[in-house]
Amino acid sequence: MSSRETAYDAIILGAGQAGPSLASRLARAGMKTALVERKLLGGTCVNTGCTPTKALVASAYAAHLARRAADLGVLVPGEVRVDFPRAMARARGISQVSRDGLDRWLRGTEGLTLLQGHARFEGPQAIRVGEDLLTAPRIFLNVGGRAVVPDMPGVAEVPFLTNSSMLALDRLPRHLVVVGGSYVGLEFAQIHRRFGAQVTVVEKGPRLIGREDEDVSEAVRGILEGEGISVRTHAECIGFTRQAEGVAVSLDCPEGPPVVVGSDLLLAVGRRPNTDDLGLDRAGIRTDARGYVVVDESLATSVPGIWALGDCNGRGAFTHTSYNDYEIVAANLLDGARRKVSERLPAYALYIDPPLGRAGMTETEARATGRPILVGKRPMTRVNRAVEKGETAGFMKVVADAESRRILGAAILGTGGDEAIHGLLDTMHAGVGWDVLRWAVPIHPTVSELIPTVLGEMQPAG
Repeated sequence: MSSRETAYDAIILGAGQAGPSLASRLARAGMKTALVERKLLGGTCVNTGCTPTKALVASAYAAHLARRAADLGVLVPGEVRVDFPRAMARARGISQVSRDGLDRWLRGTEGLTLLQGHARFEGPQAIRVGEDLLTAPRIFLNVGGRAVVPDMPGVAEVPFLTNSSMLALDRLPRHLVVVGGSYVGLEFAQIHRRFGAQVTVVEKGPRLIGREDEDVSEAVRGILEGEGISVRTHAECIGFTRQAEGVAVSLDCPEGPPVVVGSDLLLAVGRRPNTDDLGLDRAGIRTDARGYVVVDESLATSVPGIWALGDCNGRGAFTHTSYNDYEIVAANLLDGARRKVSERLPAYALYIDPPLGRAGMTETEARATGRPILVGKRPMTRVNRAVEKGETAGFMKVVADAESRRILGAAILGTGGDEAIHGLLDTMHAGVGWDVLRWAVPIHPTVSELIPTVLGEMQPAG
């Protein structure tokens, strides 16, 4: 193969959340930089993750609110109907605007070359993209991840959807069966139920979102079942067969029928890194048993001069953690800092409605430390803002160390929970005791105003 060889100061593989910002920063620092993307600019977030799905969450919320408008004294004439293709087109359009903006920004950055193609290592400082050979002393992996296709009986014989192909649908499923009762699966389940589909969620474990506390899991299940979503847990043996009307999903559950037949099947059982076809072995880059690139506290790999950022390093699976990976690497390389990924507090949200905002440890994790802990909890039925909106599902919970009086973790499942959680997250990040926040004077009427009240009612964990 004839090659056009070009030497760069830095090469970045993948234009997801961390890649473009790092590429721009390096180029502005005077480094000749190449950014290589095999598919779409923006990665998972812009194309098949946050951006389009939260646009669909907004459309689904509008439909839900319209249906219950009479509860708020508003009369909506006729039946509330959803134009599914139009809602999907809106979501895809928002993604397109983001991609176009990224393209203009990157192509307009001096010192930065944007390349389209599949990159593969030919050595620790050499990358091949088609007929082009790129070399650089600094290489950054930002290649993201994709949905796992589970090894379940019959899965290869039936049509199925993933989070990516769900967004290409142009018709509303009649009956969507979601295998996987965690974040991605539950968001799609509620979206499509509110759009008018029949929905069944199948979870192998004993409860939904198993990493959360049991009270959170049960409250989420109650919210979904209250909207007519069928939830099947303890599904130990799951298998698939093709049917004329769709896909039959066989279950081994303690309760309910042993087979559910759906028109469409969504597999939402986890994700895997896009590291299997990059030739990492030719560069000597070490991965773990699941394919994640092994990195140290500075996100450096086992090979000097190569770093891994974002979903592919197994140190975070969110847009905000990917962007923070960029911040860590840029600060250490260009600003003389010594930032570590372990300094990052875990925080995330589940975007069903109402959303779940989470920061730090769960109550279960805090109890497992063996330290004395305090817990404060308040139902959203006792939060004025929630009552006024007529959206009282969920609760607020804070867990703290009884001796240091530091907040260890929090969960806000309720209207505005994804925003209100930041008051607690910021207090944790500041490293101060909860008494500082206890005496804040928040604005009324908000969800956040009840955080000091919850803190004032902290009790030893039973």
